[in-house]
Amino acid sequence: MAQIITMPRLSDTMTEGVVAQWLKKVGDKIEEGDILAEIETDKATMEFESFNEGFLLHIGLQEGETAPVDALLAIIGEEGEDFSALLAGDAATPVAEAASPEAAEKEETPVAAAPAAETTTLPENITVVTMPRLSDTMTDGTVAAWLKKVGDVVAEGDILAEIETDKATMEFESFNEGTLLYIGLQEGETAPVDSLLAIIGESGTDVTDVVNSFTTEAASPAAAAVETPKKDTPAPTPPTAAATPSKPAASAPAPSAAKKVSAIQSENGRIIASPLAKALAQEKGINLAKVVGTGEGGRIIKTDVENFTDVIVADAPAVTVAAPVGEVSQTEVKNSQMRKAIVRALDNSQTTAVNFTIGMDINMDNAMASRKEINALPDTKVSFNDMVVKACAMALKKHPQINTEWTDDKTIYNNHISVGVAVAIEDGLVVPVIPFTDSKSLTEIGAEVKDKAIKAKNKKLSPAEMSGSTFTVSNLGMFGVTEFTSIINQPNSAILSVGGINQQPIVKDGQIVVGNIMKVTLACDHRTIDGAVGAAFLNTLKQYIENPVTMLA
Repeated sequence: MAQIITMPRLSDTMTEGVVAQWLKKVGDKIEEGDILAEIETDKATMEFESFNEGFLLHIGLQEGETAPVDALLAIIGEEGEDFSALLAGDAATPVAEAASPEAAEKEETPVAAAPAAETTTLPENITVVTMPRLSDTMTDGTVAAWLKKVGDVVAEGDILAEIETDKATMEFESFNEGTLLYIGLQEGETAPVDSLLAIIGESGTDVTDVVNSFTTEAASPAAAAVETPKKDTPAPTPPTAAATPSKPAASAPAPSAAKKVSAIQSENGRIIASPLAKALAQEKGINLAKVVGTGEGGRIIKTDVENFTDVIVADAPAVTVAAPVGEVSQTEVKNSQMRKAIVRALDNSQTTAVNFTIGMDINMDNAMASRKEINALPDTKVSFNDMVVKACAMALKKHPQINTEWTDDKTIYNNHISVGVAVAIEDGLVVPVIPFTDSKSLTEIGAEVKDKAIKAKNKKLSPAEMSGSTFTVSNLGMFGVTEFTSIINQPNSAILSVGGINQQPIVKDGQIVVGNIMKVTLACDHRTIDGAVGAAFLNTLKQYIENPVTMLA
């Protein structure tokens, strides 16, 4: 007997869900425990497994569509079973209105079957493909990569491009066949939903007039209500007129799309993984190429990532270009849609500040002993602050995301390291900069800091000597301050506040002893630095300072 499957409540705060991806299609045999779909909740994207067996008779929500908990999601029953009564009984719900029996039977309707917008007349042999809405919060998308080029033959189910949304980078497949005649957005370009993405049609067709006349508003009314192209019932792609409503329906990609995508991915060496698995792998720093998929067709699913042990932690995007000593070098990394979304959320918070602070205690016993030995050498004078500055420079090399600058359109990764040292003078606070700090020894750093501090107090510090910092250190320990928080020295993404060294009881080898503790506080710009990244930086800094010999190696 046919059974209605409703939108599950997958979290205690969940009121509605989004179908991120269907892993089964109408007509498939379903076993208990099979993953039906991936559901995006208010907290995460989660796999939804079936507690019933039978055949998938009907899909009530297409990929990208949102519905409240308990709304019609699917119907499972015996092969060929009549389920029209179940749909009729659910007709009072918005889902049933959007997914009538007629719509379920018209899974063969092509993307181009919507009437063309009254303002636009298109040749019958072309289809306009627009920027899809791939998530419920997506307002614009970025073309991460094109997998097809102009002139290529495109089949239904082929992956056209990878689209970066506010949540993830997702594959966008074609629901049309023909030749790729035009690409409206190049890789790295961003455009609103329903903007011209591409044109597919008969080889040799002139699309100049279509390109020149296309506007987002020209999209058909039918497409305005569609959030994402459908697999089982393909969405109209505005302002398409490749076929009139009276034309016979062509084959839809739904029954075969998944197989086609898998085949293409395999042939091209692409990784087949669920969105949840991809997100989890990114969070854990796991290279999906090393993970063996146990899902259907070798697909990598959530449990495969969770059970993977060879973890490679990555604090930041791979920006490893090292600048030659004495040469300023920068790398521009385009801000992701996900990062822009985070920033928008932060900007809309009740406070205007987007910074956060984290602190750590550092045992200075070894540092004090090492400093005593170093300063015993002739003509050598090293302060604890010099050690901190050197340790910061070395830690920045291992955590490049700390060494960044935020702009509205991109995050700038500084490949060079120049640490600014806050100096208090009569008129206020200045920050002389130690250029290329990582390439200098402790004694060189100490001599330069001392020289520029004297210049600052005598008001002889030039503007050039106060510009170009990529990170800042502020030390108030000499004033008896044990702990404080500094304001970030823009455009830096972080600043380290250093307190004085104080004796306090600590546990060492199971015994309570007196230790020399220095408290440090890292203030971070949340637009570029997340908590885990800041914590990792402090841990590295702690290792260097507590073991000064590592800075001399």
